[in-house]
Amino acid sequence: MHEDLSISNMARSARGTVDDPGRNVAAKSRLNDAIMDSGWGRLIAMITYKAEDAGRRVIAVNPRHTSQRCSSCHEVAAENRDGHKFACVSCGFTEHADINAARNILRAGLAQGGSEGHFVNAEPVSR
Repeated sequence: MHEDLSISNMARSARGTVDDPGRNVAAKSRLNDAIMDSGWGRLIAMITYKAEDAGRRVIAVNPRHTSQRCSSCHEVAAENRDGHKFACVSCGFTEHADINAARNILRAGLAQGGSEGHFVNAEPVSR
């Protein structure tokens, strides 16, 4: 399972013109370079190929609110996410933001017919 991200939209140029370049254009340019260098599209293509070869299925999950939804109470709020920290304003649940989002992606994938038996139950790596 993976988020069905639109890589081309994520790497779109910053808004503005030569006369009025907009804000954070240099930072957006560096982010675009990092997105394109990371090869996410190629990674998903390889995972899909390997999964099909092994008789497995890859499920693309809608990324909408995966990082803002509480994996405990399912409440969605932009205020829940603060950088790498996730703290639900509704129920008080706290978790590393990426782990919380991964739980939401897993739940959405299972709802689309995925099988939990294909996952390794591992503890998060401390950073």
